Amino acid sequence: MSNLITELRIAIRNLRRNKNRTLVALLTVACGVIAYLLAGGFIEWIFASMRESTIRSQLGHIQIVKPGYMEKGIADPYNFLLPADSRELQNIEQTPGIVNVAQRLAFSGLLSHGDATISFIGEGIEPERESVISDQIHIRTGKNLEKSDEKSVLLGEGLAKNLGVSAGDTTVLLVTAANGTPNAIEVKVSGTFFTAAKEFDDTALRLPIDLARKLMRVKSATSWVLLLDNTKKTPHATTQLRQTLSSTNFEVIPWTDLADFYNKTVVLFGKQVNLMKMIIAVIIILTISNTQTMSVLERTTEIGTIMATGSRRSEILRMFIIEGVLIGAIGGLIGVALGYGIAEALSIIGIPMPPPPGMDTGFTAAIAVTANLALDALLLAFVTTLIASIMPAWKASRMNVVDALRCNQ
Repeated sequence: MSNLITELRIAIRNLRRNKNRTLVALLTVACGVIAYLLAGGFIEWIFASMRESTIRSQLGHIQIVKPGYMEKGIADPYNFLLPADSRELQNIEQTPGIVNVAQRLAFSGLLSHGDATISFIGEGIEPERESVISDQIHIRTGKNLEKSDEKSVLLGEGLAKNLGVSAGDTTVLLVTAANGTPNAIEVKVSGTFFTAAKEFDDTALRLPIDLARKLMRVKSATSWVLLLDNTKKTPHATTQLRQTLSSTNFEVIPWTDLADFYNKTVVLFGKQVNLMKMIIAVIIILTISNTQTMSVLERTTEIGTIMATGSRRSEILRMFIIEGVLIGAIGGLIGVALGYGIAEALSIIGIPMPPPPGMDTGFTAAIAVTANLALDALLLAFVTTLIASIMPAWKASRMNVVDALRCNQ
């Protein structure tokens, strides 16, 4: 331990001998870390925002359906109905960690207004419960559904535009009921909504579940949607429910298995972040390697003297590696501190973003520097400077003592 402390003190003194070069090296590492934190933090915020928007506008944290519903229920949902009133539903509502449980009835059909007719994908919902679960559904015009027995419909913004209706208009829903007979109902448009998913807004509508059951001539639901108090608890809650509920009667599906667009976006952005990380690593390695090589050349006579007095080649190798690692550690800490401060300042100010493709509503972004991201940035600084120091340190340790001593003579 005492030898290590001595070597650290010597390394610090060596770095202070050429302050300008050390400062350039530290700034290179710090700027690389800052760039990685800001870009990674922005992507992290995108992921978190998209994740919560997907959960709280469409999927919930967990959905419980009949086994086989996700594979075959889209074409024939009424062969996969859950029991209307069951002990399992009551037990789920009392489970710790579950904030709310809502029943949904999926259906589809045609929506008409005047001479215009368009297809839709509908959901019968419990408005009182959905107000908690779907708080990321934003009302554009009119008002949200409020009661399960009201005779109103809430339309996706794109669907309303395509049909040419607005809040207060009357429309007709035409469907094929569960028994195979046609059925229709006239409802008033309570309002229009938009979410982060345009494809959902272009086809979706919501109807009070009592009215949807009457329209489809059923008395149950196609899914139970659960909202947890924390998204991180989803895997544990999923496992717990699968152990509690019978697998022959119920299938428990976490939101991650349903959010295909989100999963693909994470993969795409993850590859972009990794590419940027590689570019930053290459820049740091080249800069620190050049700095260490210059240091070795300037100290050739000194290296020869140290070796002539009995120091081992491994000690020379370790000396230059420690200097490189110190640059990485100090530069990394400076970069994390400055990067976190800049990220917080930008988040407070807000980053105005244009509307996504196909949308007409922009948003204000932020930068989320998580603990894992900060540790990853420190590891990036440490590893890259370590790699950059190996070759110059190796060359220094392999020097011929006689040639090194006569270098500047």
